[in-house]
Amino acid sequence: MELSTLVTLISIGVTILFMLGVPVFLVIAYWVLGTSIALGQPLVNIGTALSDVFTDGFALLAMPLFILTGDLINRAGIARRLSDFAYACLGWLRGGLAMAAIGASGLFAAISGSNSATTATIGSMLHPEMVKGGYEPRFSAATAAAGGTVGIIIPPSIIFIVYGFIMNLSINDLFIAGIVPGAMMVLAMLITAFIVSTINGWGYLIKLDPVRVLKTALGGWLGFFAIGLVLWGIYTGKFSPTEAAGVTVGFCVIVGFVCLPIYKMMNIDEERDINERGFSEMVVVRGFGPMELPAITMRSAQITGILAPLIAISVVMQQNLSSLGAKEVIENFLIGMGGYYPVLFTAMAIVFVAGMVLESLPVTIILAPILAPIAASVGVDPIQFAVVFLVGASIGFITPPYGLNLYVASGVTGVPYFRLLRYSTMYLVSLIIVWFMVALFPSISTTLLPGGGTYETLQSIFGSGAAV
Repeated sequence: MELSTLVTLISIGVTILFMLGVPVFLVIAYWVLGTSIALGQPLVNIGTALSDVFTDGFALLAMPLFILTGDLINRAGIARRLSDFAYACLGWLRGGLAMAAIGASGLFAAISGSNSATTATIGSMLHPEMVKGGYEPRFSAATAAAGGTVGIIIPPSIIFIVYGFIMNLSINDLFIAGIVPGAMMVLAMLITAFIVSTINGWGYLIKLDPVRVLKTALGGWLGFFAIGLVLWGIYTGKFSPTEAAGVTVGFCVIVGFVCLPIYKMMNIDEERDINERGFSEMVVVRGFGPMELPAITMRSAQITGILAPLIAISVVMQQNLSSLGAKEVIENFLIGMGGYYPVLFTAMAIVFVAGMVLESLPVTIILAPILAPIAASVGVDPIQFAVVFLVGASIGFITPPYGLNLYVASGVTGVPYFRLLRYSTMYLVSLIIVWFMVALFPSISTTLLPGGGTYETLQSIFGSGAAV
């Protein structure tokens, strides 16, 4: 049997397995195993490649640490305090609570680096409040799902770490390049939430109270300090991304062990006003003790145990795709499209379609090594393309039929998956507009980088040791 026929049959077989619900890791592993046999490669190569990923990938150590950070800040109550601050700032606008959910997602993402953690945390906290405040449950759940998309764009970002590792790019530069596009995504979703809520008359308006804003800002200072710590360390070059992740974990552990239990004893958390928030239960925010830390760490380890093998086996998949000539086929197709913009827009279309059926991690691992060199060959800056690629991958989180964030939001809110699509589509449109703006104007991604226009100003603020 010819190699092409055999590979086609293997691909059809694993596609059927994927449609039947077999985990993505096993689907890719079966494909790698089958194609390795078809190519006549020794199976020991698979084990060697997997070993090399984990022994040589120092940058990947940041991934489990940022996952742990997300769990720690959630358990420590920092996420709740950030959401209170966001509502105090935005609650005077129509749809203020929905906008607060999106704003809190951006703040949470700036510490955790995970889209699913952002969606699950903000959705579980604010969905009940939005429903009690008169919002349509489908809109509330869709807002949580859409807000989570910035989890992989606003630094620190787990997927930026993976992309930088695979493509041998500076993870520091990738983090910095994601700041402005991430902020634009948040702003676009805030506008969408305001327009939809205004049309439907949703949301209870509260008075803009500077005292309340200041009080919630002081209550959330630990979260702001964590965000500033990560960005300062990375931007000034004081920390590598891996070191920044370790420092942030240490900070969150100290917060959980010391600061927040003190807050609880001082009874800083107060009962909320039912007339302002639509609910009256006491929200008790506490830290965690040393005996609870192993359980929190184990949960993070379970997530890491899902992602790390997928990264490793996908690296082997890249090697097999290269042996099969897939890169050359796609390269010839894209180059045949023409120049800079035809190649860029076609690559974006490929990422968008792939995001409809795959999670961002396999999309990145499979397509980035193929598409990025082609984009570079027509003059697209590698950092710019990385941001365009990953903004497209983030949009896939609310794109059916896969849409991981839609599933997560459905799980934490109880709203059926397909009932979310009406309102998630509105957010999807606004995010696609931002995506094309990022693609058309490279300065959006590069303005904070060295030589990008504002780098020197920020360097003078943060210090002179910024890594380039």
